[in-house]
Amino acid sequence: MTQVASSTAYADCFDEVQRDFSGPVRIAELQRRAFDHFSLVGIPTTKVEEWRFTNVSPIAQTTFQRPVKTSASASEIQPFVTNDADEADHTLVFVNGAYAESLSSTKGLEDGVVVSSLATALASSTHAEVIEAHLGSAADLDAGFTAFNTALLTDGAFIRVPKNVVVAAAVRLLFITTSADGDVATMTHPRVLVVAGENSQLRLVESYAGTGSTGYLTNTVVEVISEANAVVDHYKVVRESSTANHIGSMHLRLGRAANFSSHTITLDGGIVRNDVHALLDGEGVTCTLNGLYIANGKRLVDNHTTIHHAQPHCQSYELYKGILDDEAHAVFNGKIIVAIDAQKTDAKQTNKALLLSEDAQINTKPELEIFADDVKCTHGATVGQLDADALFYLRARGLGLEQARSVLVHAFASDLLNHIRIESVRNQLNELLLAQLPNSGGGAVYDHG
Repeated sequence: MTQVASSTAYADCFDEVQRDFSGPVRIAELQRRAFDHFSLVGIPTTKVEEWRFTNVSPIAQTTFQRPVKTSASASEIQPFVTNDADEADHTLVFVNGAYAESLSSTKGLEDGVVVSSLATALASSTHAEVIEAHLGSAADLDAGFTAFNTALLTDGAFIRVPKNVVVAAAVRLLFITTSADGDVATMTHPRVLVVAGENSQLRLVESYAGTGSTGYLTNTVVEVISEANAVVDHYKVVRESSTANHIGSMHLRLGRAANFSSHTITLDGGIVRNDVHALLDGEGVTCTLNGLYIANGKRLVDNHTTIHHAQPHCQSYELYKGILDDEAHAVFNGKIIVAIDAQKTDAKQTNKALLLSEDAQINTKPELEIFADDVKCTHGATVGQLDADALFYLRARGLGLEQARSVLVHAFASDLLNHIRIESVRNQLNELLLAQLPNSGGGAVYDHG
């Protein structure tokens, strides 16, 4: 069973979105189908297997409002901008779901490359055909939150890289929610569509942040269509308000010999869910999914991944690491599906969690569904505390307890951060991690051996 009552509360919102929509008829029809489905399935409960450990009843019990159109200054968004970002990078900024042109910059794009507000692109006859062909083609409307996003989408980002084009600078997307509506719980539904042509290359950074004190909802859907031999290097950084709800899903369709890598870094947010669905739809695809999540208090962070090996000679690699303190709760569910024709598959999955208190917990569930016989598939999960011997070693050399704890926690996380290829992003995340470590708590080290 699912929570369906809440869907009726959004009928007026949907009607308003439809009245204001000026894009292609096919997209309006897609939104109608999505809302009809959302009205049936609603917001999932813990009775749904995929949401068994993730209680989103606070979202279902809140009627969120569309935010008022507002603006933000450069100083307001500065804390969420990479400090040493290359000025040549292309940046789109969205404030409360609306594109902020004055804060954005897309100068110097290579010929044929499109980095645009999705609403702007939908209104253009130049891009509408491509968007019609791909929007909703990878994202499964069966999921309630995905249908919710599709029904109420008004803006987001559209990125298109033509065949044989390398985008030299990174493309950065910043979605920020402010407290412009006071005590009103607002919602935004950012949508990102990426079409990477044959032999193209792209680096993409999407960041989500908030300043509001209310439990707002960010419900985002990203679709990446990667054609033959395309290379996409993707990063997602979640820095929502500590009371916010962030539900994000990314849907990948990867063509022959495509190379896709993603790093999802969750640093804040009350309830955070990161879903990745990858279809390896051509021979020789390489897909890498990495994640780092940090949570304290009573925060909940859930990472769900599904990698579907549909063709032979494909590789997938997953490494997720979590750091949990206080009463924080984390979930990792990683599913690997190998189709009957997907021979010579090589798939590796690892999840590691570091618990800094007795009350922190993680539910981890690796899944393998293998229908081919000539494959290499491995998975592993480890959950533990700080190593007592390593802590004693550092303290014996003059480090205080908190300092020694911070060193070990940073070492645990830095292994994953070192996989980040964009130096400015890596440096900023390293600084944010170091800033959080002194507050990691003073709990004891547990020796269960």
